[in-house]
Amino acid sequence: MRRLTLLPFFTALVCMSCTHVWGFAAVQSPATTASRIKIRRSSTAHRRPTLLGATTTDGEKDPNEIIATRIVVTGDVNGGYYRSCVKNEAGRFRKLIGTMSPPDDKSERAEIYVEGKRKMISGFVRWCERGNVGLSQQITVESVNEEDAAGLLDDFYVQNRTGITKNGTRKMN
Repeated sequence: MRRLTLLPFFTALVCMSCTHVWGFAAVQSPATTASRIKIRRSSTAHRRPTLLGATTTDGEKDPNEIIATRIVVTGDVNGGYYRSCVKNEAGRFRKLIGTMSPPDDKSERAEIYVEGKRKMISGFVRWCERGNVGLSQQITVESVNEEDAAGLLDDFYVQNRTGITKNGTRKMN
């Protein structure tokens, strides 16, 4: 009994399919690409960050405006894990600038001051309101106050009782 090999058949089929698809894509591609570039240029026009209080045409606040927010959190805020999570979430993931103050001994509360785009800050506030960052840490947001952005900082800093840390290094006074 003779064995039929289907390899030549499938090779010819694949080559014909590729040629057909390539010919179709080459004919359609230049016009499609040009129209896509025009659409992208018109829809993603470079928008500069706006100042506090700017609104869109719909009356809503602009998500790209630069604002500052002061968040007061209470609970287990003196732990290093929570403080490093705040630093990573604000500075690394959301590209916000600001500070986190050292916790008070008696009230176990700390203050987080962040500046950045409105949409990034609202996401960071939602992250803070989750309340369960670690396995046993319980954090509650006491207050959230929006302010004018000062623009004095260049990164997110975590203040400890011994000094200010940025990216794990301590600044000596």
